[in-house]
Amino acid sequence: MIGIVNYGSGNIQAIANIYNQLNIPTKIITNPVDLKTVDKLILPGVGAFDATMKQLLESGLKEELDELVLNQKKDILGICVGMQIMANSSEEGQLNGLGWIEGKVKKFDVSNFTQKPYLPHMGWNTVKPLNDHLIFQNMDENQGFYFVHSYYYECANQDNVLATSEYGNQFTSSVFRDNIYGMQFHPEKSHSNGIQLLENFAKL
Repeated sequence: MIGIVNYGSGNIQAIANIYNQLNIPTKIITNPVDLKTVDKLILPGVGAFDATMKQLLESGLKEELDELVLNQKKDILGICVGMQIMANSSEEGQLNGLGWIEGKVKKFDVSNFTQKPYLPHMGWNTVKPLNDHLIFQNMDENQGFYFVHSYYYECANQDNVLATSEYGNQFTSSVFRDNIYGMQFHPEKSHSNGIQLLENFAKL
């Protein structure tokens, strides 16, 4: 059972619909008790860093998420801002992040960009995995994934970089540490590649 964390941010139903098509059971998580009933977790996110962290803190879910992810080692997949709040902090806001994967979220430097509009980075882009991790298996590399963001995750430890993409410069488009995974792009908007990635996550 995959729990999709509903704390007021993210494309909850779109993710649930994909898993329904794959005949993989999901549960929408709205309280700490529900968190204990699932095997894996998805942490979606849309919007600004501080607003997203504020929603998560006010939801009452953070403490139980820390327990399940850091101590019980349940697999979790963060999407877009749901990935970014796994960092320690962000240039976009003042609040602390979850600190699950050491790093800082930074705004793209547009000084070397050649085409307007510079930001947000929006649309399809290729993603280059740095190893043959199961979560990226059976992908159409030419199709890529769908992005909408102006900030990127800079890992303190390069060993936590799972994949990179190019936009102006190379940036980290996927992070991981142990049971924790993050994708800057939106699998739920990425057609067959996104469906495959969500299925791969379920099989980890």
